Amino acid sequence: MPFTTALPGTPSDPVQVMLVDDSAMVRGIIARILEADPEIKIVASVSNGEQAITSAAKHHPDVVILDIEMPVMDGITALPKILAASLGVKVVMCSTLSMRNAEITLNALELGAAECIAKPSNAEIHGEGDFKSEILRVVKALGRRKRTGPATPTSPSMYSGGQNAVLKTKTPFELRKHIAGESFRPNLLAIGSSTGGPQALFKVIEHFKNFDVPIIITQHMPATFTKTLAQHIEQHTDVPTFEGENGMPVEKGKAYVAAGGHHMTFEKSNGKILIKLNEGPPENFCKPSVDPMLRSAIDIWGPKFLTVILTGMGHDGLEGCKRLAEGGGRVVAQDQESSVVWGMPGAVAVAGLCTAVLPLQDIGPWVRQAFGKQM
Repeated sequence: MPFTTALPGTPSDPVQVMLVDDSAMVRGIIARILEADPEIKIVASVSNGEQAITSAAKHHPDVVILDIEMPVMDGITALPKILAASLGVKVVMCSTLSMRNAEITLNALELGAAECIAKPSNAEIHGEGDFKSEILRVVKALGRRKRTGPATPTSPSMYSGGQNAVLKTKTPFELRKHIAGESFRPNLLAIGSSTGGPQALFKVIEHFKNFDVPIIITQHMPATFTKTLAQHIEQHTDVPTFEGENGMPVEKGKAYVAAGGHHMTFEKSNGKILIKLNEGPPENFCKPSVDPMLRSAIDIWGPKFLTVILTGMGHDGLEGCKRLAEGGGRVVAQDQESSVVWGMPGAVAVAGLCTAVLPLQDIGPWVRQAFGKQM
């Protein structure tokens, strides 16, 4: 396969991708999937981390698909060096579904990787399963973000609730106006996130120690990875965090992460609220999906709770947030400049559903304050 040195492109150019895996077969499978799309171009294909660093500096790819276990230099060792060799490159970790690799992948996300995907299974190698659609979506979303960056940055925009609430800065979208004098005391915190979500979750949830309401979280991740994510959230934030299991009671002050491969919903039984894993089809190309979680939460807790939508591709959570806002709930979204991908938060912001659209570092303190007073 001939490779050419790639100059920094424009948004209309194909997304430039480098593949890094010691398996020529895996590189071949991924290359065939990506090259079939005219919006993507493979600029390098190498077999270890050392070669990846050299190629990243030469080709300046938009996206790198990076294996974890390789000879000469593994993916974790190579990751920070690839990020340093090509400014702004988006790295996607490609990992097998094991607890060990889940732990390593979460570490990679903390070191600056943008996303993780599961290596194709035998069925997916033969053209079945979701790997093809997932890798195409990830590569295009991250590649375009790297090319264009955020839209024209605006000052942090905030709508502070209460009778005397005012819109502090002009924004390119409407922020939701609430009825003057309406008091609002949230009884639940719900969070939805996807690409770039783990790092964002750590920064937000660290503000929620000793919370007096439950925290429910849907992060788009494969099975196996979500249990490790829950463990990492607890390690980073000191908030007791669990992967949701069937029949697990939902309690104040604790956080619950939707299990990969299941939608997280809820039911009441003997005065308690329990988690119910939903085996329904994917929604918005995702399982777990934010929308089923929000619909079920509204049915159980009522609509007057607060939802935070963090960085992620697509528009998962939009329909649930519409229903929530119509019922008097509140929605907060991460702003474009601080998002890895401004898909999910952008959808709710542009739809005018948000009470606040904030930089990542401001979300936790804002939410903490909201739960400490009537909004």
